[in-house]
Amino acid sequence: MKNVESINELWQKAVEFHGHACPGLAYGVRAGALALEKLAYGRAADEELIAIVETDSCSIDGIQVVTGCTLGKGNLIFKDHGKSAFTFALRNNGKAVRIVMDAGNACRPDDYLREKVMTGRASPEEKQLFQEMKEKRIRHILEAPEDEVCTVQWVDVKLPEKAQIFKSIPCELCGEFFMEPRGRIKDGKIVCLSCFREYTRGW
Repeated sequence: MKNVESINELWQKAVEFHGHACPGLAYGVRAGALALEKLAYGRAADEELIAIVETDSCSIDGIQVVTGCTLGKGNLIFKDHGKSAFTFALRNNGKAVRIVMDAGNACRPDDYLREKVMTGRASPEEKQLFQEMKEKRIRHILEAPEDEVCTVQWVDVKLPEKAQIFKSIPCELCGEFFMEPRGRIKDGKIVCLSCFREYTRGW
């Protein structure tokens, strides 16, 4: 890869994009950086690199910044599994790697301290301790040996087809334009999903 950025440079870009520093964001930055390293590839300009993410946590912003896989480009696929697990694949050769992040309890504040901070009951000293532990955990996620923060596995994956651009048509109820394949028929009119009420018998 050309012009490989350091993990610290990637981290600063991710924090700027995300708005704050947190361990979840660090997961995404580290996973994205590892993926590009394993696949020997650079940041995606288009859809040549695919990311399949299994959570909608802060980590996704890190992945978008590092890999260039975004919802808007159609190369970020979301599966709601609630796991810090990310699969990255290349269209040109089919190579795919799945990275599951798990830094264990390294530098993690205990539940009692976290609850006090989150509910506004923490003392200034406890707030300071919490912040220090959070920063240490972020550094651990970004810099610790790979096997201390994640598992990496080469996998076979069926790649989704490339994103298509569809005709936009107006909803016959609200008048707003929407993607044609998302249209529904309601009382003989072509309507958007917002104006359509799904029929169900509750089964």
